Amino acid sequence: MAILSGLGKYKNTGLLVIRIGLGIMFILHGYPKLLGGPESWTNVGSAAKHVGITFYPIFWGFMAAVTETFGGFLVLMGLIFRPGTLLLTLTMVLASIMHLKNGEGINGASHAIEAAVVFFGLTLIGPGKYSVDKK
Repeated sequence: MAILSGLGKYKNTGLLVIRIGLGIMFILHGYPKLLGGPESWTNVGSAAKHVGITFYPIFWGFMAAVTETFGGFLVLMGLIFRPGTLLLTLTMVLASIMHLKNGEGINGASHAIEAAVVFFGLTLIGPGKYSVDKK
């Protein structure tokens, strides 16, 4: 559509909007898990059993909470961007598997699947011009 064709010059601004939105949401999503302590971490970390990791769920839950909270911050800032988005992709893939194996179906797993797809796409694209990692 010709009327919208001029928006192509705002690609970096679009990436900034996506980074800000996703970063804030994942900080808000992960921070309560991080503050939840060992009981919360064990609950979150038990999702790893769906991929055959059955040892030390408290550690895996803590790592997921850290990844969501600080990964969200890294996405927001565009700092250490690709490693952060890759860790978030892996966390969301595991969350997707957990939802599906728990019988929640595609509707229960859709948020995690969508987030994994977006984070993987961002891993490939990079943070854009308006980021701390800008070269």
